[in-house]
Amino acid sequence: MAGGGAVVANDGLQAADYGGRLTLSVLTTCLVAASGGLIFGYDIGISGGVSQMEPFLERFFPHVLARMAAAKRDDYCLYDSQALTAFTSSLYVAGLVSSLVASRVTKAVGRQRIMLMGGALFFAGGAITGAAVNIAMLIIGRMLLGFGVGFTNQAAPLFLAEMAPSKWRGSLTAGFQFFLGVGVLSANLVNYATARISWGWRLSLGLAGAPAVIIFLGALFLTDTPSSLVMRGRTDDARAALVRVRGANADVDAELKDIARAVEVARESEDGAFRRMATRREYRPHLVLAVAVPMFFQLTGVIVLSFFSPLVFRTVGFGSNAALMGAVILGATNLVALMLSALVIDRYGRKVLFMVGGVQMIIAQVAIAWIMGAQIGKGGEAPMARTYGVAVVVLTCVHAAGFGWSWGPLGWVVPGEIFPVDIRSAGQAMNVSIGLGLTFVQTQSFLPMLCAFKYGTFAYYAAWVAVMTVFIALFLPETKGIPLESMTTVWVKHWYWKRFVEPQGKSAEALA
Repeated sequence: MAGGGAVVANDGLQAADYGGRLTLSVLTTCLVAASGGLIFGYDIGISGGVSQMEPFLERFFPHVLARMAAAKRDDYCLYDSQALTAFTSSLYVAGLVSSLVASRVTKAVGRQRIMLMGGALFFAGGAITGAAVNIAMLIIGRMLLGFGVGFTNQAAPLFLAEMAPSKWRGSLTAGFQFFLGVGVLSANLVNYATARISWGWRLSLGLAGAPAVIIFLGALFLTDTPSSLVMRGRTDDARAALVRVRGANADVDAELKDIARAVEVARESEDGAFRRMATRREYRPHLVLAVAVPMFFQLTGVIVLSFFSPLVFRTVGFGSNAALMGAVILGATNLVALMLSALVIDRYGRKVLFMVGGVQMIIAQVAIAWIMGAQIGKGGEAPMARTYGVAVVVLTCVHAAGFGWSWGPLGWVVPGEIFPVDIRSAGQAMNVSIGLGLTFVQTQSFLPMLCAFKYGTFAYYAAWVAVMTVFIALFLPETKGIPLESMTTVWVKHWYWKRFVEPQGKSAEALA
């Protein structure tokens, strides 16, 4: 086979280049794995739309309809109901627990089987919520959906990062967020189509089974990642998988050797990955980013806007159908931005996209806060002129686009590539569980926050985006084009993290 070369990291150090190309096999494999994002995206898109359908509210949350019918009301507080937000947020408690369980199970059974389990659980949850006759059934179904999301979000990004050639890892791993966007848009279209049917909410919730079937059937045809196979002692299978996805001209033996070396290092430390990451100095940057990335991902505000965009659009004066169409436009904008991101993420790198998207989101959030403050006022009783309502929709789309080509894909890409193999599952589990935990907090608190803080809610998120943009500029090293087994090279020359991380053997050296 062809000999491996070297690529030069941004800090001047060299990292291994195994010569893998973009084969049909790796494209197909990554496409199937990335489709795991469909189930998370579908749930994000479906919840907010169903939550403002009157037949759904009449059956399960009649007190919300009573508040809407009041002669005098605060528009900011129309949907402030802990029971209604619990319908949305209960999924994420279950997802948090299952992602932590998935971390341990993945090590024993591999990424592929975890995706199978996630698809099956999500299908069961969709069936129960679609057939629900009381709130208890809704919550049980939502929790099963959460188990499916937790398993899939844990396994699919790792699968993508480990299968993709380093030159195209950003674009291929971003496919998870792309399919998440497809799921959001599909759900918004389903909501718009079913809103006029008295039982349309059942169809919207029950159709969650469709993306679950796609990921389940797709995962049946996947083989596990080389890293996962080596960790389970299946070296021959790992080599066969590398040959299939890297192509005939790649230095498969060199890559397999580096994977085996990394796995051996992992086996030398048996005190637990979570414990090592929390206590060992050399894992300090990984620990900080494992916490910071999902926290900042949530504090962009885009998740709650995706969930509750129909409710926000109702707040600024749109009718039910117009609000649902606004959510469709928002989902389409996000999807286009994700497609643009996939084209440039491996050309310009991670940090440039983080910076551009951050500035764009700050401007949009501040403008939304200003318009809502000036038009609806602090009391929430003043009607908003249609022109300003349209402006809010446009600015929400500007915010979604900024997220779509920055934090949207990079929130999955960066955690999938920065962790060494011995803590990779634990790091991804921490990333997913913190993200799902904060999603629970945000979905449970957004509507009360909107009611209490009024238009200041959007200024609050703008301030957080400013903080995270500065953090990324200072503390995130550029990881573009660096093989996973050579990722140490980006830490040892970073102005701050170099005091914690030292070069480790040949993984940080050029390979001949």
